[in-house]
Amino acid sequence: MELTRRQMIQAAGTLGVATLTGVGPRSAFGQGQSSGAPNKKVGWAILGLGGYALNQILPNMKFCQHGAPVALISGSPDKAKATAAAYGIKESMIFNYDNMDRIKDVAEIDVVYVITPPGTHRDFTIRALQAGKHVCCEKPMASSAKDCEAMIAAAKRAKRLLQIGYRCHFEPNNLEAMRICRAGEIGQIRTIRSDHAFTMGWDNGWHSKKGLGGFGAISEIGIYSINALCYLAGEDPIEIFGTRDKVKADRFKDVEDVNHFNLKFPGGAQGVGMTGYSWNANNFRAYGDRGQIDAEPATGYGGHNFRKNGQPFRVEPANMWALQMDDLSRAILDSSRILKTPGEMGLRDIRIIEAVLQSADTGKSVRFSPTA
Repeated sequence: MELTRRQMIQAAGTLGVATLTGVGPRSAFGQGQSSGAPNKKVGWAILGLGGYALNQILPNMKFCQHGAPVALISGSPDKAKATAAAYGIKESMIFNYDNMDRIKDVAEIDVVYVITPPGTHRDFTIRALQAGKHVCCEKPMASSAKDCEAMIAAAKRAKRLLQIGYRCHFEPNNLEAMRICRAGEIGQIRTIRSDHAFTMGWDNGWHSKKGLGGFGAISEIGIYSINALCYLAGEDPIEIFGTRDKVKADRFKDVEDVNHFNLKFPGGAQGVGMTGYSWNANNFRAYGDRGQIDAEPATGYGGHNFRKNGQPFRVEPANMWALQMDDLSRAILDSSRILKTPGEMGLRDIRIIEAVLQSADTGKSVRFSPTA
Protein backbone atom coordinates (compact mmCIF):
# COMPACT_ATOMS: atom_id res chain seq x y z
CA MET A 1 0.00 0.00 0.00
CA GLU A 2 1.33 3.42 -0.93
CA LEU A 3 1.86 5.73 2.04
CA THR A 4 0.15 9.11 1.55
CA ARG A 5 0.21 12.57 3.18
CA ARG A 6 -2.89 14.63 3.87
CA GLN A 7 -3.19 17.51 1.43
CA MET A 8 -4.95 19.70 3.96
CA ILE A 9 -1.74 20.08 5.92
CA GLN A 10 -0.73 23.72 6.03
CA ALA A 11 2.62 25.15 7.02
CA ALA A 12 4.23 28.01 8.82
CA GLY A 13 7.91 28.82 8.47
CA THR A 14 10.38 29.96 11.06
CA LEU A 15 12.93 32.77 10.92
CA GLY A 16 14.82 35.00 13.37
CA VAL A 17 18.21 36.08 14.63
CA ALA A 18 20.27 34.05 17.11
CA THR A 19 18.11 31.08 18.07
CA LEU A 20 16.54 28.34 15.97
CA THR A 21 13.94 30.96 15.06
CA GLY A 22 16.78 33.20 13.95
CA VAL A 23 18.22 34.24 10.62
CA GLY A 24 20.59 31.52 9.46
CA PRO A 25 19.83 28.77 12.01
CA ARG A 26 22.53 26.17 12.24
CA SER A 27 22.50 23.11 10.05
CA ALA A 28 22.92 19.49 11.05
CA PHE A 29 26.49 19.41 9.81
CA GLY A 30 28.83 21.46 7.63
CA GLN A 31 27.31 22.42 4.29
CA GLY A 32 28.17 19.64 1.88
CA GLN A 33 30.86 19.65 -0.72
CA SER A 34 31.39 22.45 -3.22
CA SER A 35 31.07 20.82 -6.64
CA GLY A 36 33.08 23.41 -8.49
CA ALA A 37 30.32 23.21 -11.14
CA PRO A 38 27.86 26.04 -10.49
CA ASN A 39 25.60 24.99 -13.38
CA LYS A 40 25.22 21.41 -12.18
CA LYS A 41 21.72 20.44 -11.07
CA VAL A 42 21.32 18.38 -7.92
CA GLY A 43 19.49 15.08 -8.46
CA TRP A 44 16.46 14.48 -6.22
CA ALA A 45 14.82 11.14 -5.42
CA ILE A 46 11.22 11.47 -4.23
CA LEU A 47 10.37 8.91 -1.55
CA GLY A 48 6.61 8.38 -1.19
CA LEU A 49 4.06 9.19 -3.89
CA GLY A 50 1.11 10.44 -1.89
CA GLY A 51 -0.94 13.55 -2.59
CA TYR A 52 1.66 16.08 -1.46
CA ALA A 53 4.40 14.56 -3.60
CA LEU A 54 2.20 14.19 -6.68
CA ASN A 55 0.27 17.45 -6.46
CA GLN A 56 2.79 19.87 -4.93
CA ILE A 57 6.41 18.72 -4.90
CA LEU A 58 6.86 17.08 -8.29
CA PRO A 59 4.83 19.65 -10.28
CA ASN A 60 6.76 22.52 -8.70
CA MET A 61 10.20 21.02 -9.26
CA LYS A 62 10.14 22.40 -12.81
CA PHE A 63 10.60 25.83 -11.21
CA CYS A 64 13.77 24.77 -9.38
CA GLN A 65 16.95 26.39 -10.67
CA HIS A 66 19.39 24.06 -8.94
CA GLY A 67 17.65 20.67 -8.66
CA ALA A 68 15.63 18.17 -10.69
CA PRO A 69 13.80 14.87 -10.05
CA VAL A 70 15.86 11.89 -11.20
CA ALA A 71 14.46 8.97 -9.18
CA LEU A 72 11.39 7.67 -7.33
CA ILE A 73 11.13 5.45 -4.26
CA SER A 74 7.64 4.02 -3.80
CA GLY A 75 5.64 1.12 -2.43
CA SER A 76 3.28 1.29 -5.41
CA PRO A 77 4.92 -0.01 -8.61
CA ASP A 78 2.15 1.03 -11.00
CA LYS A 79 1.94 4.53 -9.59
CA ALA A 80 5.73 4.84 -9.71
CA LYS A 81 5.88 3.81 -13.39
CA ALA A 82 3.14 6.26 -14.36
CA THR A 83 4.80 9.06 -12.41
CA ALA A 84 8.22 8.31 -13.87
CA ALA A 85 6.78 8.48 -17.38
CA ALA A 86 5.09 11.82 -16.61
CA TYR A 87 8.35 13.40 -15.41
CA GLY A 88 10.84 11.82 -17.79
CA ILE A 89 12.42 9.62 -15.11
CA LYS A 90 13.97 6.36 -16.34
CA GLU A 91 12.32 3.15 -15.11
CA SER A 92 15.75 2.00 -13.97
CA MET A 93 15.60 4.87 -11.46
CA ILE A 94 12.50 3.50 -9.71
CA PHE A 95 13.14 1.86 -6.35
CA ASN A 96 10.88 0.38 -3.68
CA TYR A 97 11.06 0.55 0.09
CA ASP A 98 12.82 -2.81 0.31
CA ASN A 99 15.60 -2.17 -2.20
CA MET A 100 16.11 1.58 -1.69
CA ASP A 101 19.52 0.96 -0.13
CA ARG A 102 20.77 0.35 -3.68
CA ILE A 103 20.71 4.11 -4.24
CA LYS A 104 24.10 4.17 -2.53
CA ASP A 105 25.63 3.20 -5.86
CA VAL A 106 23.60 5.65 -7.97
CA ALA A 107 25.69 8.76 -8.50
CA GLU A 108 22.84 10.70 -10.12
CA ILE A 109 20.95 10.80 -6.80
CA ASP A 110 22.18 13.50 -4.42
CA VAL A 111 19.09 14.02 -2.22
CA VAL A 112 16.21 11.90 -0.97
CA TYR A 113 13.00 13.80 -0.18
CA VAL A 114 11.07 11.80 2.46
CA ILE A 115 7.32 12.42 2.02
CA THR A 116 5.61 9.68 4.02
CA PRO A 117 3.66 9.54 7.33
CA PRO A 118 5.61 10.93 10.32
CA GLY A 119 6.09 7.55 11.97
CA THR A 120 8.21 6.41 9.03
CA HIS A 121 10.44 9.50 8.80
CA ARG A 122 13.15 8.31 11.17
CA ASP A 123 13.90 5.02 9.43
CA PHE A 124 13.67 6.31 5.86
CA THR A 125 15.84 9.34 6.69
CA ILE A 126 18.54 7.28 8.37
CA ARG A 127 18.57 4.74 5.54
CA ALA A 128 18.99 7.51 2.97
CA LEU A 129 21.79 9.12 4.98
CA GLN A 130 23.55 5.78 5.38
CA ALA A 131 23.38 5.44 1.60
CA GLY A 132 25.41 8.65 1.41
CA LYS A 133 22.56 10.94 0.32
CA HIS A 134 21.48 14.29 1.69
CA VAL A 135 17.89 14.35 2.97
CA CYS A 136 14.92 16.66 2.94
CA CYS A 137 12.35 15.31 5.39
CA GLU A 138 8.79 16.58 5.47
CA LYS A 139 7.34 18.05 8.63
CA PRO A 140 6.62 17.04 11.30
CA MET A 141 10.16 15.76 11.51
CA ALA A 142 9.33 12.57 13.45
CA SER A 143 7.17 11.01 16.16
CA SER A 144 9.45 11.89 19.08
CA ALA A 145 12.38 14.08 20.00
CA LYS A 146 14.43 10.90 20.45
CA ASP A 147 13.81 9.98 16.81
CA CYS A 148 14.73 13.52 15.70
CA GLU A 149 17.99 13.30 17.63
CA ALA A 150 18.79 9.99 15.95
CA MET A 151 18.19 11.54 12.52
CA ILE A 152 20.47 14.49 13.28
CA ALA A 153 23.17 12.17 14.64
CA ALA A 154 22.96 10.05 11.47
CA ALA A 155 23.41 13.17 9.33
CA LYS A 156 26.49 14.14 11.31
CA ARG A 157 27.99 10.67 10.97
CA ALA A 158 27.34 10.64 7.24
CA LYS A 159 28.53 14.24 6.84
CA ARG A 160 25.36 14.99 4.91
CA LEU A 161 22.75 17.75 5.16
CA LEU A 162 19.34 17.30 6.73
CA GLN A 163 16.64 19.79 5.77
CA ILE A 164 13.07 19.87 7.11
CA GLY A 165 10.36 20.86 4.64
CA TYR A 166 9.17 24.14 6.16
CA ARG A 167 8.04 25.67 2.86
CA CYS A 168 6.68 28.88 4.36
CA HIS A 169 10.23 29.98 5.14
CA PHE A 170 10.21 30.82 1.45
CA GLU A 171 6.63 32.13 1.03
CA PRO A 172 6.64 35.93 0.44
CA ASN A 173 3.76 36.88 2.76
CA ASN A 174 5.16 34.89 5.67
CA LEU A 175 8.61 36.33 5.03
CA GLU A 176 7.22 39.86 5.04
CA ALA A 177 5.44 39.18 8.35
CA MET A 178 8.76 38.02 9.80
CA ARG A 179 10.54 41.11 8.49
CA ILE A 180 7.94 43.47 9.93
CA CYS A 181 8.22 41.86 13.35
CA ARG A 182 12.06 41.92 13.25
CA ALA A 183 12.11 45.56 12.15
CA GLY A 184 9.87 46.66 15.02
CA GLU A 185 7.32 48.14 12.63
CA ILE A 186 4.45 47.18 14.94
CA GLY A 187 6.45 47.93 18.07
CA GLN A 188 7.25 45.46 20.81
CA ILE A 189 5.40 42.19 20.26
CA ARG A 190 3.17 41.54 23.27
CA THR A 191 0.68 38.86 22.24
CA ILE A 192 0.59 36.34 19.40
CA ARG A 193 -2.34 34.10 18.50
CA SER A 194 -2.15 31.20 16.03
CA ASP A 195 -4.84 28.61 15.29
CA HIS A 196 -4.45 25.73 12.85
CA ALA A 197 -6.91 22.84 12.57
CA PHE A 198 -8.93 20.82 10.09
CA THR A 199 -11.91 18.49 10.21
CA MET A 200 -10.75 14.90 10.01
CA GLY A 201 -13.10 12.53 8.20
CA TRP A 202 -14.03 9.12 9.52
CA ASP A 203 -11.84 7.43 6.94
CA ASN A 204 -8.70 8.78 8.58
CA GLY A 205 -6.31 5.94 7.71
CA TRP A 206 -2.86 6.31 9.26
CA HIS A 207 -3.70 9.68 10.83
CA SER A 208 -5.31 8.08 13.90
CA LYS A 209 -2.62 5.43 14.35
CA LYS A 210 0.19 6.51 16.66
CA GLY A 211 2.78 4.32 14.97
CA LEU A 212 2.30 6.15 11.67
CA GLY A 213 0.54 9.41 12.55
CA GLY A 214 2.84 10.50 15.34
CA PHE A 215 1.24 12.70 17.99
CA GLY A 216 -1.93 13.40 16.00
CA ALA A 217 -3.44 16.82 15.30
CA ILE A 218 -0.80 18.75 17.26
CA SER A 219 2.02 17.48 15.05
CA GLU A 220 0.16 17.15 11.76
CA ILE A 221 -1.41 20.62 11.68
CA GLY A 222 -0.77 22.19 15.10
CA ILE A 223 2.96 22.26 14.45
CA TYR A 224 2.24 25.26 12.23
CA SER A 225 0.59 27.16 15.06
CA ILE A 226 3.68 26.43 17.13
CA ASN A 227 5.93 27.57 14.28
CA ALA A 228 4.00 30.79 13.87
CA LEU A 229 4.25 31.65 17.55
CA CYS A 230 8.01 31.15 17.43
CA TYR A 231 8.80 32.93 14.18
CA LEU A 232 6.63 35.93 14.96
CA ALA A 233 8.16 36.24 18.43
CA GLY A 234 11.59 35.82 16.87
CA GLU A 235 12.76 33.60 19.73
CA ASP A 236 12.36 30.18 21.24
CA PRO A 237 10.01 29.82 24.23
CA ILE A 238 11.25 29.45 27.79
CA GLU A 239 8.05 28.16 29.41
CA ILE A 240 5.12 26.13 28.07
CA PHE A 241 1.66 25.27 29.33
CA GLY A 242 -0.72 22.95 27.49
CA THR A 243 -3.99 21.06 27.64
CA ARG A 244 -5.65 18.22 25.74
CA ASP A 245 -9.26 17.39 25.00
CA LYS A 246 -10.38 14.12 23.42
CA VAL A 247 -13.54 15.54 21.88
CA LYS A 248 -13.97 12.46 19.71
CA ALA A 249 -12.30 9.82 21.85
CA ASP A 250 -13.97 7.00 19.93
CA ARG A 251 -12.05 8.04 16.81
CA PHE A 252 -8.79 9.32 18.30
CA LYS A 253 -7.88 6.79 20.97
CA ASP A 254 -4.16 6.71 20.15
CA VAL A 255 -3.44 10.28 19.03
CA GLU A 256 -4.24 13.86 20.04
CA ASP A 257 -7.42 15.55 18.88
CA VAL A 258 -7.70 19.01 20.48
CA ASN A 259 -4.82 20.84 22.16
CA HIS A 260 -4.44 24.38 23.49
CA PHE A 261 -1.05 25.81 24.45
CA ASN A 262 0.62 28.91 25.84
CA LEU A 263 4.25 29.73 25.09
CA LYS A 264 6.15 32.31 27.11
CA PHE A 265 9.05 34.01 25.33
CA PRO A 266 12.11 35.61 26.94
CA GLY A 267 11.36 39.01 25.38
CA GLY A 268 8.02 39.15 27.20
CA ALA A 269 5.67 38.08 24.41
CA GLN A 270 2.96 35.54 25.17
CA GLY A 271 1.94 33.05 22.50
CA VAL A 272 -1.47 31.39 22.50
CA GLY A 273 -2.39 28.62 20.09
CA MET A 274 -4.74 25.76 19.44
CA THR A 275 -5.14 22.82 17.09
CA GLY A 276 -7.58 20.02 16.44
CA TYR A 277 -9.11 17.49 14.10
CA SER A 278 -12.65 18.78 14.73
CA TRP A 279 -12.91 22.15 12.94
CA ASN A 280 -11.09 24.28 10.37
CA ALA A 281 -8.68 27.13 11.13
CA ASN A 282 -5.63 28.67 9.47
CA ASN A 283 -4.58 32.01 10.89
CA PHE A 284 -2.22 33.99 13.04
CA ARG A 285 -2.21 37.45 14.59
CA ALA A 286 0.65 39.38 16.14
CA TYR A 287 -0.11 42.34 18.38
CA GLY A 288 2.56 44.93 19.10
CA ASP A 289 2.31 48.15 21.10
CA ARG A 290 2.26 50.16 17.83
CA GLY A 291 0.22 47.95 15.52
CA GLN A 292 -0.69 44.45 14.47
CA ILE A 293 -0.46 41.82 11.73
CA ASP A 294 -3.45 39.69 10.75
CA ALA A 295 -3.22 36.66 8.47
CA GLU A 296 -6.10 34.42 7.39
CA PRO A 297 -5.47 32.19 5.61
CA ALA A 298 -1.89 32.35 6.79
CA THR A 299 -0.07 29.20 5.73
CA GLY A 300 -2.01 27.56 2.91
CA TYR A 301 -0.86 26.55 -0.54
CA GLY A 302 -2.26 29.83 -1.89
CA GLY A 303 -4.82 32.55 -1.31
CA HIS A 304 -2.81 34.20 1.47
CA ASN A 305 -4.50 37.19 3.07
CA PHE A 306 -2.09 39.25 5.18
CA ARG A 307 -2.67 42.73 6.59
CA LYS A 308 -0.58 45.18 8.57
CA ASN A 309 -2.74 47.60 10.55
CA GLY A 310 -5.64 46.76 8.25
CA GLN A 311 -3.71 47.32 4.99
CA PRO A 312 -2.98 44.34 2.68
CA PHE A 313 0.60 43.21 2.27
CA ARG A 314 2.29 43.99 -1.04
CA VAL A 315 4.74 41.26 -1.97
CA GLU A 316 6.25 39.81 -5.13
CA PRO A 317 4.99 36.26 -5.80
CA ALA A 318 7.41 33.36 -5.57
CA ASN A 319 7.25 29.57 -5.69
CA MET A 320 7.86 28.49 -2.11
CA TRP A 321 8.29 24.80 -2.94
CA ALA A 322 10.96 25.43 -5.57
CA LEU A 323 12.78 27.91 -3.33
CA GLN A 324 12.70 25.47 -0.41
CA MET A 325 14.23 22.68 -2.49
CA ASP A 326 16.73 25.04 -4.09
CA ASP A 327 17.90 26.08 -0.63
CA LEU A 328 19.13 22.54 0.00
CA SER A 329 20.44 22.10 -3.54
CA ARG A 330 22.46 25.32 -3.29
CA ALA A 331 23.88 24.27 0.09
CA ILE A 332 25.01 20.99 -1.46
CA LEU A 333 26.67 22.80 -4.36
CA ASP A 334 28.22 25.54 -2.22
CA SER A 335 29.77 24.56 1.11
CA SER A 336 29.61 28.15 2.38
CA ARG A 337 25.80 28.28 2.43
CA ILE A 338 23.72 27.80 5.58
CA LEU A 339 20.41 25.92 5.51
CA LYS A 340 17.37 27.93 6.59
CA THR A 341 15.45 24.93 7.92
CA PRO A 342 17.87 22.32 9.32
CA GLY A 343 17.10 19.25 11.40
CA GLU A 344 17.60 21.17 14.64
CA MET A 345 14.58 23.29 13.79
CA GLY A 346 12.40 20.21 13.39
CA LEU A 347 13.73 18.83 16.66
CA ARG A 348 12.91 22.10 18.44
CA ASP A 349 9.29 21.90 17.31
CA ILE A 350 8.87 18.28 18.40
CA ARG A 351 10.34 19.16 21.80
CA ILE A 352 7.75 21.92 22.13
CA ILE A 353 4.98 19.42 21.33
CA GLU A 354 6.29 17.02 23.95
CA ALA A 355 6.40 19.85 26.49
CA VAL A 356 2.76 20.74 25.70
CA LEU A 357 1.71 17.15 26.33
CA GLN A 358 3.83 16.90 29.49
CA SER A 359 2.12 19.99 30.81
CA ALA A 360 -1.29 18.56 29.89
CA ASP A 361 -0.47 15.41 31.90
CA THR A 362 0.80 17.23 34.99
CA GLY A 363 -1.33 20.37 34.94
CA LYS A 364 1.84 22.40 35.42
CA SER A 365 3.88 24.64 33.13
CA VAL A 366 7.16 23.23 31.78
CA ARG A 367 10.43 25.11 31.59
CA PHE A 368 11.76 24.79 28.05
CA SER A 369 15.05 24.80 26.17
CA PRO A 370 15.28 23.80 22.49
CA THR A 371 18.52 21.93 23.12
CA ALA A 372 17.73 20.14 26.39
